[in-house]
This record gives sequence, C-alpha cells and structure tokens, in this order.
Amino acid sequence: MPRALKVFRYSDGFHAWTVAAPSRAGALTAWGMKRDLFKDGAAEEIDSGPDHAAALAAPGTLIERGLSVDVGKVEKAKPPKAQAGSSAKDRARVEALEAELAALDQVQAGETAALEAEREALERKAADLTKRQARNRDALKTKLKAARAKLS
Repeated sequence: MPRALKVFRYSDGFHAWTVAAPSRAGALTAWGMKRDLFKDGAAEEIDSGPDHAAALAAPGTLIERGLSVDVGKVEKAKPPKAQAGSSAKDRARVEALEAELAALDQVQAGETAALEAEREALERKAADLTKRQARNRDALKTKLKAARAKLS
C-alpha cells in the first residue's frame, strides 16, 4: 500500500516551492536539496493554502509561486539541477563549509549560554545589593527616629 502523500512548502523569500511527497526526505529530493530545510525552519508541512491542491493533483511536481519576484505567478517548475562542472572537489568544499558552519553555530550557542549565565548572576547580585541597602537604610532610619525622639 503506497504511503499517503503530504504537502511540503519551501521558500527562499523570492519564490515558494510546494510539492506533494510521501515524506520530508522525498520533498528534499524533489527540491534538489541535501541540507535538511525542515531542521532550520525553512521548509514546513502544510495542509492548506493556495498551492496545496495543485501539489496533490501532481505528486512529485514542484509548484512554484512568486513571492517577491513574479508576485502571484504560479507555474509547474522543474527541479533544480546540479550545475555543470560540479565536481567531487566542489561537493567536498560545500560539505566542509557546512560542517564549519555547524561547528560555528555550536560555539556561538555556547558563548550565548555563558553570557546569559553571567547576566543572571549579575541580576542576582543586583537584587542582593538592593535588599542589603534597603535593610541598612531601614536600620539607620530606625536609629534616627529614636535619636529624634530623645530630642523631643
């Protein structure tokens, strides 16, 4: 029994591509992508919208809609093809850069977490300082009130 089709949408900001496929992997293949666009939120599964029915009517065919270029224009599109001359060396470079980007993302996430921890520690320190100052001020006001009472 064939798997039920789902409809997936990807947008680069200029165009939106919609495709009916049995899985996310099938959609990525139809789009000609190796990178997981779903992981970073660039692609999503949809259950309605202007191109939903068109995608279901032509499974595996890309439905292209202009967003910022050719606004509103809808047409069936051909899947992106690898550029002529792309070699194993080019693919290896892309993979190396993608790995470098992933490592950079991890480093930056660690730096952000460390900074957030410092900020929280400073906020706790400021709250403690405010409490201590209020306590000292109240104690001094009490002494002042007592001293003024002796003057009367």
